Amino acid sequence: MGMLRKKKIERPGGRGRPRSDSREGGPRDRMRDADSSMVKKRSHFLEGVKTIAADDYELLRKFVTEHGKIIPLRLTGATSKQQRRLKRAIQRARVMGLLP
Repeated sequence: MGMLRKKKIERPGGRGRPRSDSREGGPRDRMRDADSSMVKKRSHFLEGVKTIAADDYELLRKFVTEHGKIIPLRLTGATSKQQRRLKRAIQRARVMGLLP
């Protein structure tokens, strides 16, 4: 007896995943719209903060959740350099016992 083979199903549009233009209304399409109602994220650093100190726990608390997790860069609106400095300051504040 021969082995059973699965019947190959032909997808419309060729092989692989469908093209991006065939998917409408995805998250990327919504971000591209100029008339979108998405609000641009602002960083707390743009409001006059020039240095990040580990003992400034009031500033650092804005970037930490209630469970003590550091809020990611895509939500804070900070640059990657600012986020690295922020991460380092939060770690130092945890060692000093100022943050959870």
